[in-house]
Formats: sequence, C-alpha cells, structure tokens
Amino acid sequence: MSVLDRSPFLYLACIIAGFALLRVPLTGILQPLSPLVVLIGVLAILLFSLVLIVQGVLCLVKRR
Repeated sequence: MSVLDRSPFLYLACIIAGFALLRVPLTGILQPLSPLVVLIGVLAILLFSLVLIVQGVLCLVKRR
C-alpha cells in the first residue's frame, strides 16, 4: 500500500471535491450535463465517505 492509499486527507479532499461539483453552476452549452455532474458529485461524496468509515473501523479493529 502506498502512502496515498492510507491518507485520510486524500479522501477528505475527494469528498470536498464532490461537494464542489454539487455547487458548480453549469450554464450555456454545459447545461445539459448538469444532472450528470450532480450524480458524479453525489457518488464521490458517498463513496469516499464510505471508504473513510471502513478505514476507521479497520483501524479500530486492528488496535484490539
């Protein structure tokens, strides 16, 4: 495992990027892509939040 695989700050940055995707206004030619961008943002938030929770649980289990 590399350092990036274990870094919770990387996952937090991905969650923040997901929230940024939810907040970005798409206008003009990109307007039809708005539902896709929202879907990608929601999936990024959910996926990386789940990864952080799993890593936290695994860390707690390893300490015992």
